[in-house]
Amino acid sequence: MNFIPFTMRYAFLIIVLMVSCSKNIEPINFSSVAVSDIYTDSLSIRAIEIMGNSLAFAANKGTFGTVDLSTGKVRANIEKYHTVIPEFRAVAHTSSDFFMLSVGTPALLYKTGENGRMELVYKEEGEGVFYDALTFLNDKEGIAVGDSVDGCLSVIITSDGGITWSKIPCLQLPTGIEGEGAFAASNTNIATIGDEIWIATTMGRILYSSDIGKNWKVFQTPIKNKEPTEGIYSIAFYNENIGVVIGGDYTNPDNAIANKAITKDGGKTWHLLADGNKPAYKSCIQFVPRTNGHGIVAVGFNGISYSSDMGVNWKELSKESFYTLRFQNDSVAYAAGKNRISKLVFK
Repeated sequence: MNFIPFTMRYAFLIIVLMVSCSKNIEPINFSSVAVSDIYTDSLSIRAIEIMGNSLAFAANKGTFGTVDLSTGKVRANIEKYHTVIPEFRAVAHTSSDFFMLSVGTPALLYKTGENGRMELVYKEEGEGVFYDALTFLNDKEGIAVGDSVDGCLSVIITSDGGITWSKIPCLQLPTGIEGEGAFAASNTNIATIGDEIWIATTMGRILYSSDIGKNWKVFQTPIKNKEPTEGIYSIAFYNENIGVVIGGDYTNPDNAIANKAITKDGGKTWHLLADGNKPAYKSCIQFVPRTNGHGIVAVGFNGISYSSDMGVNWKELSKESFYTLRFQNDSVAYAAGKNRISKLVFK
């Protein structure tokens, strides 16, 4: 692979579509998915972000880059921190900047810098430091979550567009459970709608804030979490009321007991979906756009599954292996996994 220096700063128009919730909207019912690779390399890619007509990614081996979705052109580079080669598992963007966050210690958070370089804007070292997910609520406020340190989840926030970041003290967060964290599997441990934030944990809990992280509540889901490899791997919200979670146990990927749930009251209460029926373990769940919350797709290293009725019934569309997924529209998505990023066309 040729590593070409490039500037991640970009500009694109954000078009806000006022979509009616008309009862006349016909539900989409997918029966198949066509998969075509748009980028391949010997990488583990767990973090992707659609930015206008580009798809940004970051991976292990310090690798990050973009794929032009019109031309297919790939621009990639490697970021090193002294002798450390970071493993990136979380990315995010504002309307002007791209961000990527590494796992392990030191945790390294970069943003678009000047002259085509990435700028280090946050670093954290210490025992137990391990960040899992990163997102922005708007162009100013952003949040990242990591495993528990000193009795609570690690949560860092920015209110100046990612220029500076600060860690929320444990006194301002819900008390953690020993060993609680979030799985750095797909960069989908955090969901946001407006000023609301939902964080999903390995203990099957939801940390919720209605005011961009100033105050927090905790809601428990019925997702199984007895083993260290169990818990919620992914969370998504269609609107401020309808949300879904999925997980399971990647070491026992055929067990579909208590691994997926839905809320219709903003995360206060959760109910199991298709309990005991597939899909079993998945690392990422996403709503299909423009389906009023009825269309849901879940991916994992064991395939792609789809529901057209809010998760009551599911069908496997493909055995293709992926870690994470993002929709571009209501029939096209992009997914990443071991050694590849692919375009998915649902039919």
